[in-house]
Amino acid sequence: MTQVTSDLQADNPFAAQTIVSGTPVVGGLAYGPVIRPGERPSFDGIDATTIAEDLREAEMERFTAAAAVVGDRLADRASHSTGVAAEVLTATAGLARDRGWASTAGKSIKAGVPAPLAAIAATDQFAEMFTKLGGLMAERVTDLKDVRDRVVAELLGLPEPGIPNPEVPSILLADDLAPADTAGLDPTRVIGLGMRLGGPSSHTAIIARQLAIPCVVAAADLDEIPTGALGYVDGDRGTVGTEPDADAIAAAVEHAREKAEQIAAWRGPGRTADGHEVLILANVADGVSARAGAEAPVQGVGLFRTELAFLDRSNEPTVEEQVALYREVIDAFPGQKVVIRTLDAGSDKPLKFVAHADEPNPAMGVRGNRIVQTHPEIRDKQLDALAAAAQGDGRATPWVMAPMIATVDEAREFAGQIRDRGLIPGVMVEVPSAAIMADAILAEVDFVSIGTNDLTQYTMAADRMSPDLATLTDPWQPAVLALIARVGDAGQRQGKQVGVCGEAAADPLLACVLVGLGVTSLSSAPAASAAVGLKLSGVTLEQCRAAGAAAVAAASPAAARDAARAALGE
Repeated sequence: MTQVTSDLQADNPFAAQTIVSGTPVVGGLAYGPVIRPGERPSFDGIDATTIAEDLREAEMERFTAAAAVVGDRLADRASHSTGVAAEVLTATAGLARDRGWASTAGKSIKAGVPAPLAAIAATDQFAEMFTKLGGLMAERVTDLKDVRDRVVAELLGLPEPGIPNPEVPSILLADDLAPADTAGLDPTRVIGLGMRLGGPSSHTAIIARQLAIPCVVAAADLDEIPTGALGYVDGDRGTVGTEPDADAIAAAVEHAREKAEQIAAWRGPGRTADGHEVLILANVADGVSARAGAEAPVQGVGLFRTELAFLDRSNEPTVEEQVALYREVIDAFPGQKVVIRTLDAGSDKPLKFVAHADEPNPAMGVRGNRIVQTHPEIRDKQLDALAAAAQGDGRATPWVMAPMIATVDEAREFAGQIRDRGLIPGVMVEVPSAAIMADAILAEVDFVSIGTNDLTQYTMAADRMSPDLATLTDPWQPAVLALIARVGDAGQRQGKQVGVCGEAAADPLLACVLVGLGVTSLSSAPAASAAVGLKLSGVTLEQCRAAGAAAVAAASPAAARDAARAALGE
């Protein structure tokens, strides 16, 4: 949708020449010159001359070396990153080192195809397969093409492709960004993001939230915004605009600056204006991100993703290695709540040391806790390591939850394993069946945590990476909120904690709705914690309940947002 300057309605508060609507994913306002990513390597003109038979081994070595350089660069960036950025960079490095992709390219090289063309052909083959699989696997197509471009650039002696580093704070607009590019953004230079593709829980959105960069995705008409123009990203309204009225945008930017100062000054603890306590927690992935997260105004960890100990490894980590990693996170929050999610591998995060069976739909296959069906020893060792990591004076007992729980029996079995080790058992609510059976599941465990990314995807039967379905994968979908309300009600009846650790917990307005639906803790990227805490401190529990009821009764995500704002008096 585009609008012109004469249309001075509520959705055009800055009298912009052009406005493009999308899906808001990270709140805030950013204003500056519009930039776009540089050109990716051109595949036109690559020498297609058949490689002589006596040179093919050397050509294979050249390809292997280029892929290794790319993998090492990405892995090095992962080692200097934290949280989700580190996780996705590690996974992308794993693609550069993937034996299946390399083997496919190698077969072409052995037949005389030049290494750059072999890399392109292998990528096309895998991209087609991932796309057909859909779901989380389709999400890897962008990652794989990014790896292809980096390897081809290395083979051709070209600069590594990526995002420009602007001299002044700028608005970056793009069709989509590879995780490697998003994770490397400097939030003091790239101050706003607008994507033509992507969804609310895409890697771009998640990392933008971690970096606290205002972001709008699924803006189909983004090409209407010219490069070089002065533009803005309004992450609250979900709009990208160009050439706004100077006075209007200046006033809005000043207001945003004042609000940012208020957010930065908020130190907790989490509670509503009338004193209702809400735990504000952090999502972390390792000791580095945990120590960084402890500097934020959080009251512990609501989601410790343990995948980094397992990904991009040819052998299973030992119990001792796991103990060291888990203890780093526990010790970063002495005496505080630490919720640890057991290994959520499979689907888009395969384990190299496990022979995963081919599945027609991996996102609904053997992933998360379901790994016990084929490799129970992996979970057993992890639980032993968690129990060992918790030992020692001054360490609070960790809360441990399993991902992808769908039945009461699964919850009961997992809870028994956790209690046998002296830990506090819980499960993730990501599958709609778990939300429907919340009362029975909560009777088996001590707490639950709602993963809104997967719960939304599975409830709406919509690929979270599809820009055409971004509205369906919006966590403001009333059907999703109704399931969350069902879980919240069950938690209140049984006096047990109900957390949210999906990206929805980073949205300050949605946080009020979630609290009104019975959620007792909110866990997100540490960078989002202060904005959520400040928002809650300005509303009462009754206002939150009214906002929750209004949002559930709405007919669409946009209507749910409007209804919540009205209930909160905005």
